Amino acid sequence: MRSGRARLDAAVVQGFYDRMRAVAPAAYGAIERDRADDPGRPFADTACGRLVGSLDPAGLRALGMWAHHWCMRFYDDDTRVGLRLVREIAARPGLGWTGDEVRWLLDRSHAAGPAAAHRFTLPFAAAAELPPGALPEGVATDDWRRLLAG
Repeated sequence: MRSGRARLDAAVVQGFYDRMRAVAPAAYGAIERDRADDPGRPFADTACGRLVGSLDPAGLRALGMWAHHWCMRFYDDDTRVGLRLVREIAARPGLGWTGDEVRWLLDRSHAAGPAAAHRFTLPFAAAAELPPGALPEGVATDDWRRLLAG
């Protein structure tokens, strides 16, 4: 482990990608529909909001991971709709985030670098749901520890 990054088993990571691939077509379509729609519309009335409303907690975690990954990779494009989706999922407590999911989200966030301003929105929210000690020492940065503590 180095500078906030954790190694995950390849099979675990492949499982994440498989779950994300299952929601990706609907997520991408919803984001594209919402880009063309009224940005001031209440979230529940958007295509992304309807998609979120149709998923169980495991599906929401997969959707959150996909949207987070998509926004981190394409942060220089118009990701406002994707960032709104990420924030909405981050605001939903009790999704059952796992330590491995949080470590993966953190790794993707570290890889994105500081230019992606909202890169820790979902990992911080997910990590706040983990029990103490669920993440190995060294995975979290000092900034993260301060955020979670206060």
